[in-house]
Amino acid sequence: MSQVETFRRGHSSERCVPLHCMDNRPIGVFDSGLGGLTVLKEIMKLMPSESVVYFGDSGRAPYGTKSKDTVIKYTFQNIRFLLSQDIKMIVIACNTASACSYEQVKNSFEIPVVEVVQPGAVTVVRETRNKKVGVIGTPATINSSVYEKAINRLDGSIKIISKACPLFVPLVEEGWWDNDIAFRVAEEYLRPMKKEGIDTLVMGCTHYPLLQKTISRVMGEGVKLVSSALEAARAVRNLIREKGIERDGKLKPVYRYYTSDSVEKFESLGSIILDRKIDYIEKIDIEKY
Repeated sequence: MSQVETFRRGHSSERCVPLHCMDNRPIGVFDSGLGGLTVLKEIMKLMPSESVVYFGDSGRAPYGTKSKDTVIKYTFQNIRFLLSQDIKMIVIACNTASACSYEQVKNSFEIPVVEVVQPGAVTVVRETRNKKVGVIGTPATINSSVYEKAINRLDGSIKIISKACPLFVPLVEEGWWDNDIAFRVAEEYLRPMKKEGIDTLVMGCTHYPLLQKTISRVMGEGVKLVSSALEAARAVRNLIREKGIERDGKLKPVYRYYTSDSVEKFESLGSIILDRKIDYIEKIDIEKY
């Protein structure tokens, strides 16, 4: 599975963008909540001139405990909302949505898309030395075996130990990233994986990089942590360059944020995650889409 596809059917922008010309429209990014802001933060670093529209579906989070059909429904609604904002690209900044809906989504719309699984898998294969890697994610992501399939397609000799960590997303959404509760939960989840002697661990949920210090404390310095957020942002940069749709670097980037839940909570925690003030945020009724 390629992390980059061009959607072939359904909604498409009336604007035709030729290759190797500037495209000042924003990138559209969505996640089940605040976790996708880790992807956005990396996009801001790698592509400081690009504008972004971000939607965090906190009102229906977490996605990881929902059925596949429900996640697909939510994903399509999120995409339809972002398309209404005249975006040039979709970033599925959610491992659960990528795992459950990517195959259906890629055949439904005409717009470039980046998902988060394949970039992370490529990095895991590159980083491991002893061919023992761990994968942590939501129950939906782990049950889909999407990382195992992606990793073993690249290297069938790698042994993969997977573990669902359903409490991690609520901890992040609560802002409990580096306290004793987070450490105890992480220790309970990761102790068996540590005993397996893995040397690389992919954080297969974009919420999890916010727990990186806690996870690293549990696993120890000898285990390389791979952030699907960083790898997805790199994939976005590569696709923009490949398509020749960079934004005019002379223009100031514009960031707009939307949520399906509390604006106040999103603004408070989101500003901490991004390490910058959120200037524009609005609550929307995602069910209209």
